[in-house]
Amino acid sequence: MTPRNTRDKPDILSALASPVGKKALTGVTGLAWAGFVILHMAGNLSYFGAGEAYNEYAHKLLSLGPLLYAAEILLVVCLLIHAVLGINIYLGKRRARKRGYDVYRSAGRPGLQSPSSRSMILTGVALLVFLVIHIKSFKFGPGIAEGYSLLVEGEQIRDLKRLVTEKFQHPLYAFGYTGVMILLGFHLRHGAWSALQSLGAMNRRLAPLVYGIAAALAVGVAVGFVALPLYIYFSAL
Repeated sequence: MTPRNTRDKPDILSALASPVGKKALTGVTGLAWAGFVILHMAGNLSYFGAGEAYNEYAHKLLSLGPLLYAAEILLVVCLLIHAVLGINIYLGKRRARKRGYDVYRSAGRPGLQSPSSRSMILTGVALLVFLVIHIKSFKFGPGIAEGYSLLVEGEQIRDLKRLVTEKFQHPLYAFGYTGVMILLGFHLRHGAWSALQSLGAMNRRLAPLVYGIAAALAVGVAVGFVALPLYIYFSAL
């Protein structure tokens, strides 16, 4: 009897390092960020709420303390994994093709290739650069110590609404943010559908429906985000 070779059975790390595993892990981390993006958009829309709804929302997030830090660390880890694997998959495809991408043909049903699917690496890099600038401008931007504060029910909190309003009154911020959010829509359009496909969460019959839902989600998120800077900029004119 031939002894069983344990190397024939891949462990978890080997499975994740395989092409299928990389795509699945990219999908999971991408969906995690898609969920965060939707929640962040909902928080942004509280700017249009009555009173200090926006500042109170931001303050409640900060009051979560360790839970917020844990969520942020998880998001950073997911982002790094998503970015590294995304670039790795892209470079692997480039190496596998000696010819360029002069002609695009879908391996599946016609119509699933789109500008969003062909520009994932470009929109991804743009979003990564934007994220660094965005965090520096708002999360680590001026706060209570710099005079951006107000009293709410006897408690001094950061006046983030004032900072956001001032930033988006400048055309560079308002229209730059708008442009990047449009790129986010393109990234989400293909990313959400591709992630579910990589995870095997849909069959051939459901694919067109899921693809349509992903497109609707991408448009909704993009519109939800651009509403804030455009409203602030044009209302200040």
